Amino acid sequence: MIAIQPTWTPERVEQLKSYFEAGLSCRDIALNIGISRNAVIGKLSRLNLTRGERRPRKKSSEPARKPAAKQQLLMLQETYEQPADDAPVVSTNNCSLFELSEQRCRWPISTPGAADFCFCGNTPLGGMPYCSGHYRLAYQVGSRQRAAYR
Repeated sequence: MIAIQPTWTPERVEQLKSYFEAGLSCRDIALNIGISRNAVIGKLSRLNLTRGERRPRKKSSEPARKPAAKQQLLMLQETYEQPADDAPVVSTNNCSLFELSEQRCRWPISTPGAADFCFCGNTPLGGMPYCSGHYRLAYQVGSRQRAAYR
């Protein structure tokens, strides 16, 4: 029968404290002790060891990027601010799977395996996989949410 060794021996706890006081990151402490980062974080928490106030991050000269969810919300707002167009989406630039790229709408036309199967190929909205017409089809907003966009 194999005896299970405890994760936190008194020696490891002393190592943890000394590495923590030296300013090592939880990742580095974990690598040095030979345990997981989450185990280090949990033990530091149980020992009530904290680093104090966080240092403010340096401001980047680059413009701040919007999170993907916020970007998608803005695109939905732009899409639904346009008058609703019940006309079918016209795919004028149909393309095959081999011709598909990030600069082409990836909306499938027809049934995969059929002789006439292709992709829309129109110009997609920035950063999204579909053109504006197929975007409205793919991301339909419920009536309650649509009222919030107006």
